[in-house]
Amino acid sequence: MKSKTIDSFFKKKSTETTQSPSKASQIETQSPSEASQIEVPHSSSVPLNSDARPSKIPRVEDEALDLSNLEREPGLRKQIYEYPVNMRDEIRRAYIKAGPYQPILLEYPASNSKKHPRYFQPSWFKKFPWLEYSPSKDAVFCLPCFLFNSNPSSRFGSTTFTHNGFRNWKKQISANRLRLKTSIDVVRWLSFQGCAFRGHDESSGSKNRGNFLELLSLLASYDEKVEDVLKSAPQNASYTSSTIQKEILQIYASRVRNVIREEIGDRKFSIIVDEARDESKKEQMAIILRFVDEQGQVKERFFDIVHVKDTASLTLKNVIFNVLLQHSFDIQNIRGQGYDGASNMRGEFNGLQALILNDYRYAYYVHCFAHRLQLALVAAAREVVEVHQFFKDLSDIVNIASASSKRHDELQKAQATEITRLVSINELATGTGMNQIGTLQRPGETRWSSHLNSVTSLLKTYNATSTVLENLKNTASNYSQRGDAHNAYNRLRSFEFIFILHIMKEVLGITDNLCQALQRRSQDILNAMSLVLTTKDLIQKLRDDGWNELLKNVISFCETWELDFPDMNAQYVVGHSRNKKEDVTVEHHYRVDIFFATIDTQLQELKSRFNENVVELLTLTTALDPKEFFKLFDIDKICILVNKFYPEDFSQQEKERLPYELKHYELDVCTHPDLRKISTLSELCRSLVESGKSVMYPLVDRLIRLILTLPVSTASSERAFSAMKIVKTRLRSKMEDDFLRSSLVVYIEKEIAEKFDVNEIIDDFNKVKNRRVQFK
Repeated sequence: MKSKTIDSFFKKKSTETTQSPSKASQIETQSPSEASQIEVPHSSSVPLNSDARPSKIPRVEDEALDLSNLEREPGLRKQIYEYPVNMRDEIRRAYIKAGPYQPILLEYPASNSKKHPRYFQPSWFKKFPWLEYSPSKDAVFCLPCFLFNSNPSSRFGSTTFTHNGFRNWKKQISANRLRLKTSIDVVRWLSFQGCAFRGHDESSGSKNRGNFLELLSLLASYDEKVEDVLKSAPQNASYTSSTIQKEILQIYASRVRNVIREEIGDRKFSIIVDEARDESKKEQMAIILRFVDEQGQVKERFFDIVHVKDTASLTLKNVIFNVLLQHSFDIQNIRGQGYDGASNMRGEFNGLQALILNDYRYAYYVHCFAHRLQLALVAAAREVVEVHQFFKDLSDIVNIASASSKRHDELQKAQATEITRLVSINELATGTGMNQIGTLQRPGETRWSSHLNSVTSLLKTYNATSTVLENLKNTASNYSQRGDAHNAYNRLRSFEFIFILHIMKEVLGITDNLCQALQRRSQDILNAMSLVLTTKDLIQKLRDDGWNELLKNVISFCETWELDFPDMNAQYVVGHSRNKKEDVTVEHHYRVDIFFATIDTQLQELKSRFNENVVELLTLTTALDPKEFFKLFDIDKICILVNKFYPEDFSQQEKERLPYELKHYELDVCTHPDLRKISTLSELCRSLVESGKSVMYPLVDRLIRLILTLPVSTASSERAFSAMKIVKTRLRSKMEDDFLRSSLVVYIEKEIAEKFDVNEIIDDFNKVKNRRVQFK
């Protein structure tokens, strides 16, 4: 009796399980187009989001099955593990042959949200070929997950794509976007600060997993939602890998370049190029684009940095043009070139500027003004023997006084003692940020302003430096160090050294203002030439009227630090030979042989390297200079400038109309009470736009923009190399070239990058290629 009851139970169960496929066979046996016309009833026996599973798995008898009638509807079919073991592979093959269940319906059910209903999208079938849809549950399933699924576990979400199906479209997309947004925020912050992304050991047990993962964990600790989406992320779609980091950074860099490209548009522009070696000894070439934007503002944008195999001029030209053409720039719009004085750049026949001029005759070359100034300073320092010896002695003093950490500490201790003494006798004012302890700086021939910084640092720390050298000459460990310290001490306290120290402070102080002005991005070539003239005038004034004040300051300095100074009216004695020069006094020697000679050499170098009359283009350009109420305004010169140097930028009809427009411009703009106060061409361009007169005088406005496009210095490229030293350090010396390029573009042009909306970055990320999770 008992046996009969058990047999009848299994028979009943078998009947139920075999009936299930026949109930839904109407959908399975029809074509997709026929299936789309039918109304599919929803199953109400199991909640859509229920994780409830039967406590016991029903057993299926080992008997022959009709594989052609297997239930394909994901919400109704049995799980693979419910079939006998010896039949599972055959069943898997049948499902693989049939393919994923992807019915195309006229309309899919809406989600529970009435305010913002969401629907299943049939386009997801193409994007995710493994996806299946269950009309009975209005949920999606995963065919591979179903085929190789084992018994359900207690782990949350383990049955989502096999038993219950997934249908919370909005929540999952929001979670995916939040997860990616967190990674984007971390990449953005690290790139803006020039920090490294990865760590040496990024394993879960590492004490320091690198900046990216550590910052990601920090953000998660402040936001439970972020923590939840990071913890629940699929292992193959967490979007925190180094590859994803580089993709995000590449998207930022591409958007920055696109913005620069849109800013330039069809406007004329100049290229500023320089090259330098990075930390891994690779030759990198920086490309800066200079242009005038819609508001009349001069812009210099860092566009790219490219690794070049050699610095041959032809190689550099090809690389530059490839970069420009990749971003759809019209090479014909180049109106200027700015390089340093290297022979491969400025060579008259085979230099980069010559190669480009041969193809594009209106891409005028301007030798970097800042480099010219530095070359003038270095040349002047070498011409006068006493000045040359001064800078040699200055370098020796700096090297000896701060050669080791011990000496550096002694120097700072002596400074602190001196500052305390001066404050106690009210010789120094006190306040926040004042009287800070400094260090001696070395003069360098290739570093702008380094000569002035070295001179001023020694003047500020003179007594402390003298104290350190005096101690060294008595207490150094060997005779060589004592001898070097003794010579440096004697030179430091000599009158000639002090005299030249004060001369160079005055001369370099005047030229440093020019150096700083030349490094401004918005500097125009007319104002630069004007500043050069002003600098010459100030140096000439120092020569004519500065002797008495200089000598007074030198003697006062010697009295303050108890230094010996000679009688200026005595006869000058040459060296230690005691030979006297007839009719040559000490004052004559210092005033004529050193003071005048130093200034005359400096003036000569400035005149030869900044001769505005050499370049006819600059001479004609002065006709537009608004300085001194448009004093130099000349219609004839402006017309010559257009016809000779910019004929391609004006049509024949515009050239004929230009003189008449200039006459109206002269009566209107040159006498306008607000515009008469303007002193530079860049200010004039902005004011014409703001006042609306750029529309009234379009030809003049166009010509002014062409002149402003001419580069003044390569300071922007030098700044790019300074940034490269921050980004590509010794610990990051193995950075890939593309990663370095993207990092520098975002780091240098963060002004542009910080305006991007994170949602736009997510959308761009989603468009790059098919992603494993949905973001829209």
